[in-house]
Amino acid sequence: MTILVTGATGNVGRPLVGQLLADGHRVRALTRNPATAGLPDGAEVVAGDLADTASLSEMFTGVTAAHLISFAGDDYAPLDNGGAIVELAQRAGTRRVSVLKGDTDKTDLDLAVEASDLEWAALAPVEFMSNTLEWADAVRETGVVRDGFARMKSAMVHDADVAAVAAAVLTGAGHAGREYWLTGPQALTPPEKVRVIGEALGRDVRFAELSQDEMVARWREQGFGDSDIEFFLWMRADPPEAGYTVLPTVEEVTGRPARDFTRWVRENAAAFGG
Repeated sequence: MTILVTGATGNVGRPLVGQLLADGHRVRALTRNPATAGLPDGAEVVAGDLADTASLSEMFTGVTAAHLISFAGDDYAPLDNGGAIVELAQRAGTRRVSVLKGDTDKTDLDLAVEASDLEWAALAPVEFMSNTLEWADAVRETGVVRDGFARMKSAMVHDADVAAVAAAVLTGAGHAGREYWLTGPQALTPPEKVRVIGEALGRDVRFAELSQDEMVARWREQGFGDSDIEFFLWMRADPPEAGYTVLPTVEEVTGRPARDFTRWVRENAAAFGG
């Protein structure tokens, strides 16, 4: 049984490759740059780009299950060649897929998979715990995290838990046609996240709140346009309920509780200077 993992160097793809190998499966790992992938020994690392159908012509050969992502590129643009990807998979005899969603709206790939004969399950994680790496420099250099929207709660999910759900979908039965919303075990505000980081590192780390105007100015300095900023404001000032509602999905699918933020920080302590 060969399992194809697309986006193999991403937040979900990398731990998924590791878990599948550890469980004894043959893994074909798709990445745009195999030379710098740094994936575990044992993975068949191949070059390809989901957004470029021509680069995928042999990708599904011998593959019985595949982890797909509904976006591609550095800008995370939704795929518009979903029908072609699904056709390649079905022609090669692939039977089962997991699809990592990047947005609440359905992409061309989501629609094509749902209309196919494939056994599919969609994975819809809320905020990744790894997003807090954007604070790493500040924690390491000053011990002060300056950010906005201090009352916004997020039920962040450990990246490896998303991978664990994907592995369960790809290697087990009973998931066809399901959409799994994935969260961590608690909903935290930015100051609470910073407190956890400090406690896990054994250091004094504090949160300093920026105003909405200061956050908008920061985003503009970072090169974001009006539509991006409008989306950021919507997500932070009036986040959807799904973003802060803790769900038991990880444990229901994998059989073990979702990992908490303290564990994630300890696993990534080096990035924060710990």
